[in-house]
Amino acid sequence: MTNLSVPHLDLAAYMREVGERARGAARLVARATTLAKNAALEAAAAAIARDAQALLAANAADVAASRAAGDDEAFVDRLALDPHRVVAMADGLRQVAALPDPVGEISDLKYRPSGIQVGRMRVPLGVVGIIYESRPNVTADAAALCLKSGNASILRGGSEAMRSNQAIAACMHEGLAAAGLPADAVQAIATSDRAAVGMLATMDRYVDVLVPRGGKSLIQRVADEATVPVIKHLDGVCHVFIDEHADVDMAISIADNAKTQRYSPCNTMETLLVHERIAARVLVPLARIYADKGVELRGDAAARGLVPAMKLATEEDWTTEYLAPILAVRIVPDLDAAIEHIARYGSQHTDAIVTSHYGNAMRFVHEVDSSSVMVNASTRFADGFEYGLGAEIGISTNKLHARGPVGLEGLTSQKWIVLGTGQIRR
Repeated sequence: MTNLSVPHLDLAAYMREVGERARGAARLVARATTLAKNAALEAAAAAIARDAQALLAANAADVAASRAAGDDEAFVDRLALDPHRVVAMADGLRQVAALPDPVGEISDLKYRPSGIQVGRMRVPLGVVGIIYESRPNVTADAAALCLKSGNASILRGGSEAMRSNQAIAACMHEGLAAAGLPADAVQAIATSDRAAVGMLATMDRYVDVLVPRGGKSLIQRVADEATVPVIKHLDGVCHVFIDEHADVDMAISIADNAKTQRYSPCNTMETLLVHERIAARVLVPLARIYADKGVELRGDAAARGLVPAMKLATEEDWTTEYLAPILAVRIVPDLDAAIEHIARYGSQHTDAIVTSHYGNAMRFVHEVDSSSVMVNASTRFADGFEYGLGAEIGISTNKLHARGPVGLEGLTSQKWIVLGTGQIRR
């Protein structure tokens, strides 16, 4: 599609055209063979590898404009591509091509007394809208996951990455053409007009589901405005609870990794809960590890009694997703108090317990209402790749349809199928 980021664009007409094209392409992609979808992904990967320098040049222009606009370095880093990231983008397409195709899979096929067979078939959702910021690699990742799961995609990246996103989308179109699939199966919105976000969120005539990826303000806006179903999470206020029955060395290792392996992902621990009977044995050595790594601790009165260097935690700290080297710490009297804290302050993303007590572990798994609940493992494992999904389009804290890391299966639904041999209902 031509670049329509021009003055006097009739945005409503443009977005309607995008929706109509996506709806038409969705029917064709839904019936595409696995061979064709994989061929498109392989050809797109080859185009990205071949055009690496052109992609880097387009991205350099985006980065220069972002810096000139005064964006901070963390934002610019998310926006920037380098040769390694371009290679990783191409590799990601090949990895999606290698994943099993969920479309058409039949499960739970059973005979009924009437003689009919009843089962379920996995089918695409249809048209998936992706709204995201900064990271241009999302253009390739999201398009690939939607295509492999038999969906058409409408990609609305941030205006700061317009040149990068259009260049990557051109490579995806080349791959689609090579496989005989419609170019409209992947459309990158070609206008920076922010009103396009609101329009996409209300295009329920054409769009079956929205996946917002980015900061809380973007996701909240989409959730508030959308008339289209949204797969989302707002916050990653993740907890690790160290039970009184925890192995001390294991607890220290997990609490260290859950916070410091990386600070910015949504599955990084933001609050550490420690049983009062084990607090002195784990919190004091943990505080030294955190201090060596530059992590600021904010604790309740009991925690500060053990580690006086901690700042005093406020009520706001218990609900804050820092995405930074800052950690809230609370000492609790028992498992009930830990579960209650998570229920009150958590975001239903990812929470973990460290314990050798089977009963406590099972209570935690059953009673903590989060999309991922872990026993004796770091919260950093809450990831589509680590879960064996191959890739993910995002994390969902929704309770309907998809929950947790959303991979290919999460971009499909199921319909009932009935196989008969002439039966009629009497």
